[in-house]
Amino acid sequence: MKRIIIVHGWSGSPDQNWLPWLKSELEKQGNEVFVPEMPETDNPIIEKWVSHLQEVVGVVNGDTYFIGHSIGCQTILRYLETTDTLIGGALFVAGWFNLENMETDEEERIAKPWIETPIDIEKIKKVLPKSILLISSNDPYGALQENIEKFKTLGSEIIVLQNGEHITNEIEPAVLEQFLKL
Repeated sequence: MKRIIIVHGWSGSPDQNWLPWLKSELEKQGNEVFVPEMPETDNPIIEKWVSHLQEVVGVVNGDTYFIGHSIGCQTILRYLETTDTLIGGALFVAGWFNLENMETDEEERIAKPWIETPIDIEKIKKVLPKSILLISSNDPYGALQENIEKFKTLGSEIIVLQNGEHITNEIEPAVLEQFLKL
């Protein structure tokens, strides 16, 4: 049985977008699925999110898989820096290393540490045997090519969803399809 942890995005919750639908679909296939409520979701802080994810995950192994949306992808990457245990794989949905087009100074302030605090890609590659980035051709937060290139350095397979914006539909078959490839 696979144990799957789905990490929502900034200002998100386990009950938004495609997360409830995906959880249900994956459970129908006999998987154990967790979608934790991340702390202070409107003001995500790296240390608090990674620490919370560590508590939720507990012990990892080769049957542990992750799915992240947006800043949830970064949270997973930063969590993977803290383990030496090989996991099953990860799907990064609308994942990013850089953002553009933020609307307020507050958004820029919140995003700054996530963008500027380095992530140890080489360390992560040692515990992440397979990953996929599902990203949209017209994500409003931009930096499309830069984010694709960075995920390529991680060894991620890149799937570009045409006109999917920030991939927030209530039902998103592309997310399930890509996860099943892991």
